[in-house]
Amino acid sequence: MEKILDKINSPEDIKELSLEELAGLADEIRELIIDVVSKNGGHLASSLGAVELTIALHKIFNCPQDKIIWDVGHQSYAHKILTGRRHLFHTLRQYEGISGFPNISESEYDAFGTGHSSTSISAALGLVKARDLKYEQNEVIAVIGDGALGGGMALEALNHAGHLKANMLVVLNDNEMSISKNVGAISSYLSKIRMQPSFVKARADLQKLVKNIPKIGDKLFNTAREIENHLTYLLLPGVFFESLGFTYLGPFDGNNIAELIPVLEKVKNMKGPRLLHVITQKGKGYFPAEENSTKFHGVVPFNIETGEDESKDINIPSYTKVFGDTLITLAKDNPKILALTAAMIDGTGLVKFSEQFPERTFDVGISEQHMVTFAAALAKEGFKPVVCIYSSFLQRAYDQLIHDVCLQELPVVFAIDRAGIVGEDGATHQGVFDISFLRSIPNIVIMSPKDENEFRSMIKTAVNYNGPVALRYPRGKGIGIKMDDKLNEIPIGQAEVLKEGKDILFIAIGNMVYPCLLAAEELTQLGLSAGVINARFVKPLDKELLSKKIKEYKNIITFEENAKAGGFGSAILEFIEEQNIKNVNIKCVGLPDKFIEHAHPSILRMKYNLSPDRIKEVIKHSLEMV
Repeated sequence: MEKILDKINSPEDIKELSLEELAGLADEIRELIIDVVSKNGGHLASSLGAVELTIALHKIFNCPQDKIIWDVGHQSYAHKILTGRRHLFHTLRQYEGISGFPNISESEYDAFGTGHSSTSISAALGLVKARDLKYEQNEVIAVIGDGALGGGMALEALNHAGHLKANMLVVLNDNEMSISKNVGAISSYLSKIRMQPSFVKARADLQKLVKNIPKIGDKLFNTAREIENHLTYLLLPGVFFESLGFTYLGPFDGNNIAELIPVLEKVKNMKGPRLLHVITQKGKGYFPAEENSTKFHGVVPFNIETGEDESKDINIPSYTKVFGDTLITLAKDNPKILALTAAMIDGTGLVKFSEQFPERTFDVGISEQHMVTFAAALAKEGFKPVVCIYSSFLQRAYDQLIHDVCLQELPVVFAIDRAGIVGEDGATHQGVFDISFLRSIPNIVIMSPKDENEFRSMIKTAVNYNGPVALRYPRGKGIGIKMDDKLNEIPIGQAEVLKEGKDILFIAIGNMVYPCLLAAEELTQLGLSAGVINARFVKPLDKELLSKKIKEYKNIITFEENAKAGGFGSAILEFIEEQNIKNVNIKCVGLPDKFIEHAHPSILRMKYNLSPDRIKEVIKHSLEMV
């Protein structure tokens, strides 16, 4: 039997479907999402929860003329399936396949590229004002989650949109029921009444009638409106949005197409800033994701029957786990250690820490800027705040890092997870700029471990250092080496020589050290003798060791999993120039001046000369040494 989904190649194909057919379509979309994500990994729970909402939006609005912006983009899989990418969906997050996030270069239906939180309302407002300035007619809809709505940028955009009285729709996709669970029935009832044409017409007729009463008409009408507003505010959870100039409507069942379609039809015909509040269930339609939406937020390939991931080397801990366990060990002996995260307790490995030290754990929500300044003030008062954050999200707090932490030389630790190539999440999440944007800041120490054992020592070093320090470490599992029984400190700025050589010297940082060691061993078979230095620190450099070793070699190559522009290699080049070292051939290997696409990390490392095999080829061909 032919599936309904087989006939859907664009949103136009769902316009004439019945409610029964739309419900069947939702089931088929869920089945496809679960099947593909179980193989490719991805963001499962949020996309499953937004299927009916996506169908209803595309049935009522006319995309791509009307523009839908999906905040973050975790919930956009159904949107991709409905907008001409059904046949490509099996390539989701794969090399040269479709992105896991909205991407303006991928489809005209992706009205704005997203990947980080709380940007959709700002982008939507920009599209609205551009539309108005061009005298065009179309609808603009921002779909934002309840978590993202708490981000400062989203609140700034709401404030601005209300001030401009912008003709736009914000759909609040509330999948935690955190805003209005206690008064949902009353607010839903009142919202439905306010949307009825008869109610709107009655208000307009009352205004016309009352305002025509001589002398007291305007005053009488304003009094009536004031009473109406006060009654509304007492009963509606949307008083906050109303106070910003938005018409608040909801909450409605976001997983009920029959309820959503008439609501959206009426909302579409309203004017001004509107906020439609819908409640959806994360993971809907897949029991394991319904039961544990946090676990199934972002997943690696998993077994559909059991819900368990199928990753290998399960006995090797991830860097994230090593970080969380080590921080607990240190915090037991140091009551000044605090852990801070921006809505990423699980992702940054702080679950156990938060259970053992709840009063010393601060989840600030999606508010990275606030978190960094908050940490600075805690450090000012003698505490040791550890800011646990992904590399790509630290970008959001750059001014606070400079102005509030480094300028004042406050001892804040930045534990920077997901540094380097992240993989299938793609350009918005690759952590490939942190060395570059941190290195130019005075007063900060930057270090990166070669393996999980050295990582533990660096955590202790960072916590004990009396100043700003950034500790960057990669996504994924460690090397699998034996851990030292005791945590040791590393002298600030001290590099180490791992292998002596004669012909060429590798100077590597972080997770590029082991590939360099492997390449160096393989080069021995070609008659080349390569030395390897584990720099450990990007800033400060071990000037004494580097000066001595660089002078011993004619050929130097630096390696980093970061953008070459302004990165670790640049630091070595600057050092050689400062030391006036002559007669050295130097090459910097890192990531090119482009945004790195989505693919498995192994594919990307091979493509950009960061795997052992490619390192060997770089030496053979670029330096013409054989």
